[in-house]
Amino acid sequence: MGASAERFEKLSEVLRDLEELPPEFVVLVEGQKDRSALGILGVQREVRTVQGGGMFQLAESLGREGKKAVIMTDWDRTGGQLSRLLREALESNQVEYDDQIRARISRVARKDVKDVESLPALYSRLATEAVRRREG
Repeated sequence: MGASAERFEKLSEVLRDLEELPPEFVVLVEGQKDRSALGILGVQREVRTVQGGGMFQLAESLGREGKKAVIMTDWDRTGGQLSRLLREALESNQVEYDDQIRARISRVARKDVKDVESLPALYSRLATEAVRRREG
């Protein structure tokens, strides 16, 4: 299996794992484009944006609703800072969270993408390269 095919499989696996989390998990993304990108990738679960800086209110709301969170911020410096602030807000509201899916995608995406909204293009490119390699 080539590198592209292997990366495609790993990215597909992470997306499957995200989709298979229990329904109380809500995916937290930075903005509407990120939400749309996850939809394009077939993620059919609740996604909330943290745009606008109401992180603490969002964390309080998740706590009241008995929800859990998947932190899915971008992989740039701002996304890293936002991830840290979200973890703090969620912890202070006793909201369980997963930040491993974000880390796993980061490892698969490497330097190719820095934001969630670019994932569909990466997924498509890796799929195309994997098919070409299989055929060629």
